[in-house]
Amino acid sequence: MISIRRNSRNIISKWLWTVDKPLLAMVTVLIIFGVFLNFSASPSVANRIGADTFHFVKRQLFFLPIAYGVMLFLSMQNLKTIRRISIIGYVVVICLMLMTLFWGESTKGASRWIRILGFSLQPSEFVKPVFAVVAAWLFEGQKKHQDFPGDILSFGLYCLTIGLLALQPDVGMSIVVTAIWGFQLFLSGLSMTLVGIFALGGIGLLVLAYFSFSHVHTRVDQFLASGGELSYQVRKSLEAFANGRIFGRGPGEGIVKNNIPDAHTDFIFAVAGEEFGLFLCIIIVGLYAAIVIRAMMISMRDSSMFIILSAAGLSASFGLQAIINMASTLHLMPTKGMTLPFISYGGSSLLATALGMGMLLAITRKNVNAEDKDELE
Repeated sequence: MISIRRNSRNIISKWLWTVDKPLLAMVTVLIIFGVFLNFSASPSVANRIGADTFHFVKRQLFFLPIAYGVMLFLSMQNLKTIRRISIIGYVVVICLMLMTLFWGESTKGASRWIRILGFSLQPSEFVKPVFAVVAAWLFEGQKKHQDFPGDILSFGLYCLTIGLLALQPDVGMSIVVTAIWGFQLFLSGLSMTLVGIFALGGIGLLVLAYFSFSHVHTRVDQFLASGGELSYQVRKSLEAFANGRIFGRGPGEGIVKNNIPDAHTDFIFAVAGEEFGLFLCIIIVGLYAAIVIRAMMISMRDSSMFIILSAAGLSASFGLQAIINMASTLHLMPTKGMTLPFISYGGSSLLATALGMGMLLAITRKNVNAEDKDELE
Protein backbone atom coordinates (compact mmCIF):
# COMPACT_ATOMS: atom_id res chain seq x y z
CA MET A 1 0.00 0.00 0.00
CA ILE A 2 1.36 3.41 -1.02
CA SER A 3 1.46 6.06 1.72
CA ILE A 4 2.37 9.69 1.31
CA ARG A 5 3.82 11.51 4.27
CA ARG A 6 2.75 15.05 5.05
CA ASN A 7 6.40 16.15 5.55
CA SER A 8 7.66 14.60 2.31
CA ARG A 9 9.69 16.93 0.07
CA ASN A 10 8.48 15.21 -3.10
CA ILE A 11 6.64 17.69 -5.33
CA ILE A 12 3.71 15.31 -5.92
CA SER A 13 3.18 14.51 -2.24
CA LYS A 14 3.60 18.17 -1.30
CA TRP A 15 0.96 19.06 -3.90
CA LEU A 16 -1.48 16.40 -2.66
CA TRP A 17 -1.30 17.76 0.89
CA THR A 18 -1.60 21.43 -0.06
CA VAL A 19 -3.90 21.69 -3.12
CA ASP A 20 -7.50 22.64 -2.41
CA LYS A 21 -9.22 19.35 -3.22
CA PRO A 22 -12.83 20.69 -3.29
CA LEU A 23 -11.77 23.32 -5.83
CA LEU A 24 -10.01 20.73 -7.98
CA ALA A 25 -12.99 18.37 -7.71
CA MET A 26 -15.49 21.03 -8.82
CA VAL A 27 -13.34 21.94 -11.82
CA THR A 28 -13.07 18.26 -12.77
CA VAL A 29 -16.85 17.85 -12.59
CA LEU A 30 -17.29 20.85 -14.90
CA ILE A 31 -14.87 19.28 -17.39
CA ILE A 32 -16.81 16.00 -17.30
CA PHE A 33 -20.06 17.88 -17.94
CA GLY A 34 -18.32 19.54 -20.88
CA VAL A 35 -17.36 16.19 -22.41
CA PHE A 36 -20.93 14.85 -22.21
CA LEU A 37 -22.46 18.06 -23.57
CA ASN A 38 -19.99 18.12 -26.47
CA PHE A 39 -20.94 14.54 -27.34
CA SER A 40 -24.53 15.75 -27.47
CA ALA A 41 -24.19 19.16 -29.13
CA SER A 42 -21.35 18.89 -31.65
CA PRO A 43 -22.34 15.96 -33.96
CA SER A 44 -25.27 17.88 -35.45
CA VAL A 45 -23.00 20.87 -36.13
CA ALA A 46 -20.36 18.62 -37.72
CA ASN A 47 -22.95 16.96 -39.97
CA ARG A 48 -24.30 20.34 -41.02
CA ILE A 49 -20.89 21.49 -42.29
CA GLY A 50 -20.14 18.15 -43.97
CA ALA A 51 -17.50 16.96 -41.48
CA ASP A 52 -17.19 13.62 -39.71
CA THR A 53 -19.96 13.18 -37.12
CA PHE A 54 -17.51 13.19 -34.21
CA HIS A 55 -15.09 15.71 -35.71
CA PHE A 56 -15.46 18.25 -32.89
CA VAL A 57 -15.64 15.56 -30.21
CA LYS A 58 -12.33 14.05 -31.35
CA ARG A 59 -10.63 17.45 -31.41
CA GLN A 60 -11.94 18.30 -27.95
CA LEU A 61 -10.77 14.96 -26.57
CA PHE A 62 -7.35 15.62 -28.13
CA PHE A 63 -6.96 18.94 -26.31
CA LEU A 64 -8.59 17.81 -23.04
CA PRO A 65 -5.74 15.69 -21.57
CA ILE A 66 -3.23 18.37 -22.62
CA ALA A 67 -5.27 21.08 -20.90
CA TYR A 68 -5.79 18.98 -17.76
CA GLY A 69 -2.08 18.16 -17.66
CA VAL A 70 -1.19 21.86 -17.98
CA MET A 71 -3.58 22.69 -15.15
CA LEU A 72 -2.13 20.05 -12.83
CA PHE A 73 1.45 21.00 -13.69
CA LEU A 74 0.85 24.69 -12.98
CA SER A 75 -1.01 23.90 -9.75
CA MET A 76 2.20 22.33 -8.38
CA GLN A 77 4.31 25.46 -8.91
CA ASN A 78 5.31 28.04 -6.31
CA LEU A 79 4.46 31.74 -6.52
CA LYS A 80 7.84 32.68 -7.97
CA THR A 81 7.34 30.29 -10.90
CA ILE A 82 3.76 31.43 -11.44
CA ARG A 83 4.94 35.05 -11.67
CA ARG A 84 7.65 34.13 -14.17
CA ILE A 85 5.28 32.10 -16.33
CA SER A 86 2.77 34.96 -16.35
CA ILE A 87 5.31 37.63 -17.32
CA ILE A 88 6.79 35.51 -20.12
CA GLY A 89 3.31 34.39 -21.16
CA TYR A 90 2.06 37.98 -21.33
CA VAL A 91 4.92 39.02 -23.62
CA VAL A 92 4.31 36.02 -25.91
CA VAL A 93 0.54 36.60 -26.04
CA ILE A 94 0.97 40.30 -26.86
CA CYS A 95 3.31 39.37 -29.72
CA LEU A 96 0.77 36.83 -31.02
CA MET A 97 -2.04 39.40 -30.78
CA LEU A 98 0.08 41.80 -32.86
CA MET A 99 0.60 39.02 -35.40
CA THR A 100 -3.15 38.48 -35.76
CA LEU A 101 -3.48 42.08 -37.01
CA PHE A 102 -1.27 41.22 -39.99
CA TRP A 103 -1.61 37.48 -40.55
CA GLY A 104 -4.76 36.62 -38.63
CA GLU A 105 -7.72 34.68 -39.99
CA SER A 106 -10.80 36.87 -40.34
CA THR A 107 -14.05 35.41 -38.94
CA LYS A 108 -17.34 37.32 -38.73
CA GLY A 109 -15.56 40.61 -39.34
CA ALA A 110 -12.93 40.09 -36.61
CA SER A 111 -9.29 39.04 -36.91
CA ARG A 112 -8.71 37.09 -33.69
CA TRP A 113 -7.22 33.81 -34.90
CA ILE A 114 -3.77 32.84 -36.10
CA ARG A 115 -2.70 29.49 -37.52
CA ILE A 116 0.25 27.82 -35.77
CA LEU A 117 1.48 24.30 -36.62
CA GLY A 118 -1.79 23.52 -38.37
CA PHE A 119 -3.99 24.66 -35.46
CA SER A 120 -6.02 27.84 -35.18
CA LEU A 121 -5.15 29.72 -32.00
CA GLN A 122 -6.99 32.67 -30.43
CA PRO A 123 -4.29 34.59 -28.49
CA SER A 124 -6.82 36.90 -26.80
CA GLU A 125 -8.14 33.92 -24.82
CA PHE A 126 -4.76 33.59 -23.11
CA VAL A 127 -4.36 37.26 -22.24
CA LYS A 128 -6.91 37.11 -19.39
CA PRO A 129 -5.04 34.83 -16.94
CA VAL A 130 -1.53 36.13 -17.60
CA PHE A 131 -2.65 39.77 -17.45
CA ALA A 132 -4.45 39.16 -14.14
CA VAL A 133 -1.30 37.75 -12.50
CA VAL A 134 1.06 40.36 -13.97
CA ALA A 135 -1.26 43.20 -12.87
CA ALA A 136 -1.45 41.70 -9.35
CA TRP A 137 2.35 41.57 -9.18
CA LEU A 138 2.62 45.23 -10.22
CA PHE A 139 -0.03 46.35 -7.72
CA GLU A 140 1.80 44.46 -4.97
CA GLY A 141 5.08 46.09 -5.99
CA GLN A 142 3.49 49.54 -5.59
CA LYS A 143 2.37 48.67 -2.05
CA LYS A 144 5.72 47.18 -1.02
CA HIS A 145 7.96 49.82 -2.59
CA GLN A 146 6.62 53.37 -2.76
CA ASP A 147 9.18 54.34 -5.42
CA PHE A 148 8.05 51.51 -7.72
CA PRO A 149 5.42 52.80 -10.24
CA GLY A 150 3.34 49.62 -10.17
CA ASP A 151 -0.01 51.33 -10.64
CA ILE A 152 1.22 53.33 -13.63
CA LEU A 153 2.82 50.26 -15.23
CA SER A 154 -0.34 48.19 -14.74
CA PHE A 155 -2.37 50.99 -16.33
CA GLY A 156 0.05 51.05 -19.26
CA LEU A 157 -0.28 47.28 -19.77
CA TYR A 158 -4.06 47.60 -19.49
CA CYS A 159 -4.13 50.28 -22.21
CA LEU A 160 -1.85 48.18 -24.44
CA THR A 161 -4.05 45.10 -23.99
CA ILE A 162 -7.31 46.96 -24.58
CA GLY A 163 -5.85 48.73 -27.60
CA LEU A 164 -4.90 45.43 -29.26
CA LEU A 165 -8.29 43.91 -28.42
CA ALA A 166 -10.06 46.93 -29.94
CA LEU A 167 -8.06 46.59 -33.15
CA GLN A 168 -9.17 42.97 -33.65
CA PRO A 169 -11.94 43.97 -32.58
CA ASP A 170 -13.01 41.96 -29.51
CA VAL A 171 -15.34 44.03 -27.33
CA GLY A 172 -16.40 41.09 -25.14
CA MET A 173 -12.82 40.26 -24.16
CA SER A 174 -12.15 43.97 -23.59
CA ILE A 175 -15.01 44.05 -21.07
CA VAL A 176 -13.60 41.02 -19.22
CA VAL A 177 -10.05 42.46 -19.08
CA THR A 178 -11.41 45.83 -17.93
CA ALA A 179 -13.43 44.13 -15.18
CA ILE A 180 -10.38 42.16 -14.01
CA TRP A 181 -8.15 45.23 -13.85
CA GLY A 182 -10.83 47.41 -12.25
CA PHE A 183 -11.60 44.78 -9.60
CA GLN A 184 -7.92 44.38 -8.72
CA LEU A 185 -7.43 48.15 -8.63
CA PHE A 186 -10.38 48.47 -6.26
CA LEU A 187 -9.05 45.74 -3.94
CA SER A 188 -5.60 47.34 -3.89
CA GLY A 189 -7.06 50.41 -2.20
CA LEU A 190 -8.67 52.62 -4.86
CA SER A 191 -10.78 55.47 -3.46
CA MET A 192 -14.53 55.50 -4.12
CA THR A 193 -14.16 58.77 -6.03
CA LEU A 194 -11.82 57.14 -8.53
CA VAL A 195 -14.11 54.10 -8.66
CA GLY A 196 -16.93 56.40 -9.82
CA ILE A 197 -14.68 58.09 -12.39
CA PHE A 198 -13.54 54.75 -13.84
CA ALA A 199 -17.14 53.48 -13.89
CA LEU A 200 -18.24 56.53 -15.90
CA GLY A 201 -15.26 56.04 -18.20
CA GLY A 202 -16.27 52.41 -18.75
CA ILE A 203 -19.82 53.41 -19.65
CA GLY A 204 -18.42 55.99 -22.05
CA LEU A 205 -16.27 53.34 -23.76
CA LEU A 206 -19.30 51.06 -24.15
CA VAL A 207 -21.24 53.89 -25.81
CA LEU A 208 -18.24 54.56 -28.07
CA ALA A 209 -18.07 50.86 -29.00
CA TYR A 210 -21.78 50.93 -29.89
CA PHE A 211 -21.26 53.72 -32.40
CA SER A 212 -17.82 52.57 -33.63
CA PHE A 213 -18.29 48.86 -34.33
CA SER A 214 -21.10 47.67 -36.58
CA HIS A 215 -21.30 44.20 -35.02
CA VAL A 216 -21.69 45.73 -31.54
CA HIS A 217 -24.40 48.07 -32.86
CA THR A 218 -26.24 45.13 -34.44
CA ARG A 219 -26.07 42.91 -31.35
CA VAL A 220 -27.29 45.65 -29.02
CA ASP A 221 -30.18 46.46 -31.36
CA GLN A 222 -31.09 42.77 -31.54
CA PHE A 223 -30.97 42.54 -27.75
CA LEU A 224 -33.34 45.50 -27.39
CA ALA A 225 -35.68 44.02 -30.00
CA SER A 226 -38.42 41.49 -29.23
CA GLY A 227 -40.33 38.62 -30.80
CA GLY A 228 -39.42 37.93 -34.44
CA GLU A 229 -36.82 40.71 -34.43
CA LEU A 230 -34.53 38.73 -32.13
CA SER A 231 -31.48 37.12 -33.70
CA TYR A 232 -32.07 33.61 -35.05
CA GLN A 233 -29.72 31.91 -32.55
CA VAL A 234 -31.21 33.70 -29.54
CA ARG A 235 -34.75 32.74 -30.59
CA LYS A 236 -33.71 29.11 -30.97
CA SER A 237 -31.86 29.23 -27.65
CA LEU A 238 -34.94 30.45 -25.78
CA GLU A 239 -36.96 27.77 -27.56
CA ALA A 240 -34.52 25.14 -26.28
CA PHE A 241 -34.96 26.24 -22.66
CA ALA A 242 -38.74 26.24 -23.11
CA ASN A 243 -38.60 22.67 -24.48
CA GLY A 244 -36.40 21.43 -21.66
CA ARG A 245 -38.56 22.60 -18.75
CA ILE A 246 -37.39 21.17 -15.38
CA PHE A 247 -35.85 17.78 -16.20
CA GLY A 248 -35.24 18.08 -19.96
CA ARG A 249 -36.13 15.97 -22.96
CA GLY A 250 -33.35 13.48 -22.24
CA PRO A 251 -29.71 13.02 -23.32
CA GLY A 252 -29.38 13.35 -27.10
CA GLU A 253 -33.09 14.09 -27.54
CA GLY A 254 -32.74 17.82 -28.12
CA ILE A 255 -33.92 19.13 -31.49
CA VAL A 256 -33.06 22.84 -31.41
CA LYS A 257 -29.31 22.08 -31.55
CA ASN A 258 -29.86 20.93 -35.14
CA ASN A 259 -30.66 24.52 -36.09
CA ILE A 260 -28.20 26.55 -33.96
CA PRO A 261 -24.89 27.08 -35.83
CA ASP A 262 -22.94 27.64 -32.59
CA ALA A 263 -24.66 24.95 -30.50
CA HIS A 264 -21.31 23.43 -29.51
CA THR A 265 -19.65 26.73 -28.54
CA ASP A 266 -21.50 29.94 -27.62
CA PHE A 267 -24.90 28.27 -27.15
CA ILE A 268 -23.99 24.96 -25.52
CA PHE A 269 -25.81 26.08 -22.36
CA ALA A 270 -29.05 26.02 -24.40
CA VAL A 271 -28.34 22.38 -25.33
CA ALA A 272 -27.93 21.59 -21.62
CA GLY A 273 -31.23 23.36 -20.91
CA GLU A 274 -33.19 21.45 -23.54
CA GLU A 275 -31.79 17.97 -22.91
CA PHE A 276 -31.25 18.06 -19.14
CA GLY A 277 -33.59 20.86 -18.09
CA LEU A 278 -33.47 23.44 -15.34
CA PHE A 279 -32.03 20.86 -12.93
CA LEU A 280 -28.63 20.55 -14.67
CA CYS A 281 -28.52 24.27 -15.48
CA ILE A 282 -28.79 25.11 -11.78
CA ILE A 283 -26.01 22.62 -10.98
CA ILE A 284 -23.73 24.20 -13.62
CA VAL A 285 -24.43 27.73 -12.36
CA GLY A 286 -23.85 26.53 -8.79
CA LEU A 287 -20.48 25.00 -9.71
CA TYR A 288 -19.24 28.23 -11.32
CA ALA A 289 -20.41 30.26 -8.32
CA ALA A 290 -18.87 27.82 -5.82
CA ILE A 291 -15.49 27.84 -7.62
CA VAL A 292 -15.32 31.64 -7.67
CA ILE A 293 -16.50 32.09 -4.06
CA ARG A 294 -14.24 29.38 -2.65
CA ALA A 295 -11.16 30.70 -4.47
CA MET A 296 -11.79 34.23 -3.20
CA MET A 297 -12.47 33.06 0.36
CA ILE A 298 -9.24 31.04 0.45
CA SER A 299 -7.17 33.93 -0.91
CA MET A 300 -8.66 36.43 1.56
CA ARG A 301 -7.28 34.38 4.46
CA ASP A 302 -3.75 35.23 3.34
CA SER A 303 -1.92 38.46 4.09
CA SER A 304 -0.10 38.52 0.75
CA MET A 305 -1.40 41.26 -1.55
CA PHE A 306 -0.19 39.26 -4.56
CA ILE A 307 -2.19 36.17 -3.58
CA ILE A 308 -5.34 38.20 -2.88
CA LEU A 309 -5.20 40.23 -6.10
CA SER A 310 -4.14 37.43 -8.45
CA ALA A 311 -6.73 34.99 -7.06
CA ALA A 312 -9.40 37.70 -7.29
CA GLY A 313 -8.46 38.49 -10.89
CA LEU A 314 -8.30 34.86 -12.02
CA SER A 315 -11.54 33.81 -10.33
CA ALA A 316 -13.36 36.96 -11.50
CA SER A 317 -12.24 36.30 -15.07
CA PHE A 318 -13.48 32.70 -14.86
CA GLY A 319 -16.82 33.65 -13.33
CA LEU A 320 -17.45 36.68 -15.53
CA GLN A 321 -16.87 34.70 -18.72
CA ALA A 322 -19.38 32.10 -17.53
CA ILE A 323 -21.92 34.82 -16.65
CA ILE A 324 -21.55 36.52 -20.05
CA ASN A 325 -22.04 33.24 -21.92
CA MET A 326 -25.07 32.09 -19.91
CA ALA A 327 -26.67 35.54 -19.78
CA SER A 328 -26.41 36.03 -23.55
CA THR A 329 -27.82 32.52 -24.11
CA LEU A 330 -30.81 33.44 -21.93
CA HIS A 331 -31.20 36.84 -23.68
CA LEU A 332 -30.28 38.73 -20.51
CA MET A 333 -27.57 40.68 -22.35
CA PRO A 334 -26.35 41.12 -25.95
CA THR A 335 -24.51 38.13 -27.40
CA LYS A 336 -20.73 38.35 -27.05
CA GLY A 337 -19.40 35.28 -28.85
CA MET A 338 -17.80 34.03 -25.62
CA THR A 339 -17.42 30.37 -24.71
CA LEU A 340 -18.59 28.69 -21.50
CA PRO A 341 -15.39 27.79 -19.57
CA PHE A 342 -14.47 24.07 -19.63
CA ILE A 343 -17.80 23.19 -21.29
CA SER A 344 -17.90 24.82 -24.74
CA TYR A 345 -15.94 23.32 -27.62
CA GLY A 346 -12.67 25.06 -28.46
CA GLY A 347 -9.01 24.22 -28.03
CA SER A 348 -7.90 27.81 -27.33
CA SER A 349 -10.64 28.33 -24.77
CA LEU A 350 -9.92 25.00 -23.06
CA LEU A 351 -6.16 25.56 -22.85
CA ALA A 352 -6.50 29.19 -21.72
CA THR A 353 -9.02 28.28 -19.02
CA ALA A 354 -6.77 25.44 -17.85
CA LEU A 355 -3.85 27.89 -17.71
CA GLY A 356 -5.83 30.28 -15.52
CA MET A 357 -7.27 27.56 -13.28
CA GLY A 358 -3.87 25.91 -12.87
CA MET A 359 -2.42 29.19 -11.62
CA LEU A 360 -5.44 29.71 -9.37
CA LEU A 361 -5.01 26.24 -7.84
CA ALA A 362 -1.32 27.00 -7.26
CA ILE A 363 -2.03 30.37 -5.64
CA THR A 364 -4.69 28.93 -3.32
CA ARG A 365 -2.57 26.01 -2.09
CA LYS A 366 -2.00 25.79 1.69
CA ASN A 367 1.13 27.59 2.89
CA VAL A 368 2.09 28.54 -0.67
CA ASN A 369 3.30 31.94 0.54
CA ALA A 370 5.60 30.37 3.14
CA GLU A 371 6.80 27.88 0.53
CA ASP A 372 7.65 30.78 -1.77
CA LYS A 373 9.65 32.48 0.98
CA ASP A 374 11.57 29.24 1.63
CA GLU A 375 12.37 29.03 -2.09
CA LEU A 376 13.74 32.57 -2.06
CA GLU A 377 15.92 31.80 0.95
